[in-house]
Amino acid sequence: MIEYVVPGNIDDRILSRGVGILQNGGLLGVPSDTSWSVVCSLASKEGIKKLRRLSGERDERHFTLLCADISQFGELCSMDNTRFRLIKRLSPGPYVFILNTLLGTEKTLGLRRREVGVRIPDHSVPLALIRALAVPLYSITAKRSMTAAGGDGEAGPSGPGEETELPPIPEEDLFEGGWELEDIDGLDLILDTGDERPRIYSTILDMTGDEVRLLRQGAGSWPV
Repeated sequence: MIEYVVPGNIDDRILSRGVGILQNGGLLGVPSDTSWSVVCSLASKEGIKKLRRLSGERDERHFTLLCADISQFGELCSMDNTRFRLIKRLSPGPYVFILNTLLGTEKTLGLRRREVGVRIPDHSVPLALIRALAVPLYSITAKRSMTAAGGDGEAGPSGPGEETELPPIPEEDLFEGGWELEDIDGLDLILDTGDERPRIYSTILDMTGDEVRLLRQGAGSWPV
């Protein structure tokens, strides 16, 4: 279930295996510049369904589209020059940007909200997957609450307008080593660099209004 990879020089056979799993609706555990993530392909409806079921979250702001560059944002979201400049300044890095979606993105993800979180991770493994797959990854932070020992991961009800901020993820609910993700039922493959990840999460910035609003303080500083 675990394949060990060298950051920046991932074995082509392992990368191809990961891409094949994603294309066929599977889930992968991958490291990022914050904690570990569980990802599926944006192009796979089955993968998106599995990811949502595994997470137990009903608030779309817990999910993030991982992109390889800002140009992919433009295919999914509405973004003016002011937002573009700020995103370019903070990317790649530990920031999630909540942007208004384009109509096609809403249909693809079945969103109840008209916005979605996007980010460019500063880590070679997810970036290599995105480039090889040629589409963004749909992701959520891997948490111990997703394991059998941690419960079903079911979140409290939340819909548009019901809350303004996202609570921080407890440090003890995050993973350090890739081997720990093996307890998550439903993962088809874990790509592990052999390094422990920090138990930190991303900073979430809501850019859907006239002013940028902090939804969750994480690894990225704000204001900058």
